[in-house]
Amino acid sequence: MTSFFRSVREDIAAVFESDPAARSYFEVIFCYPGLHAVWAHHLSHWLWLHGMRFLARFISQVARFCTGIEIHPGAEIGRRLFIDHGMGVVIGETSIVGDDVTLYQGVTLGGTGKEKGKRHPTLGNNISIGSGAKLLGNITIGDNCRVGAGSVVLRSVPANSTIVGVPGHIVLRDGQRVVITDPKDIRDPLSDVIIKLAGEVHELREKFQEHSHEALGAEPDLAIDEEKPTTKILPQELFMDDYQI
Repeated sequence: MTSFFRSVREDIAAVFESDPAARSYFEVIFCYPGLHAVWAHHLSHWLWLHGMRFLARFISQVARFCTGIEIHPGAEIGRRLFIDHGMGVVIGETSIVGDDVTLYQGVTLGGTGKEKGKRHPTLGNNISIGSGAKLLGNITIGDNCRVGAGSVVLRSVPANSTIVGVPGHIVLRDGQRVVITDPKDIRDPLSDVIIKLAGEVHELREKFQEHSHEALGAEPDLAIDEEKPTTKILPQELFMDDYQI
């Protein structure tokens, strides 16, 4: 019981530390659904560990109905988890969340299929995940990481990194900018298609220039009227009218 009340005090202190809009203890206790969801999970997780699975799930569903936040009773939640606003947050059964983690609305810690065993993300300590971010699969997010809003993270991320994009890729690591010199490092199927298309366009352009030079070299010499000088039109100029803006 002592540890429960200590956890409650830590959760309230985490709200004051993370949210400048928090003004009083009464406001935090009664008006923060993220806090209510975490407290309900403390109870449902205890029931889950002691074999009362149905009751644990029932309590988690009641908390979901009241707060808009779904935390599976099997998820392991660390100390001082702060869920800001919280509506739409989903934390899967095998998720592991470290200490001092902040989740904003719409965050999903989900799976990628019907596989058994560990199938949800593992978060380290001191992590912030922006609104609408999706972390999917059995991946690990290292300590002190930041995930941008709307990102979709499908691969593990080393500590002290900032991840953005769909799919998520690292833009900062250990305070240093990470420059992606090869777009394939993003491993985005759409990027692969664009890269392939760009290569084909480059190849077609080279072939077109070769044929243009051959055509110009094969032209017979024509008599030039000095009074009416003629201008030679390159083959590629014949198509310019189709691209006038």
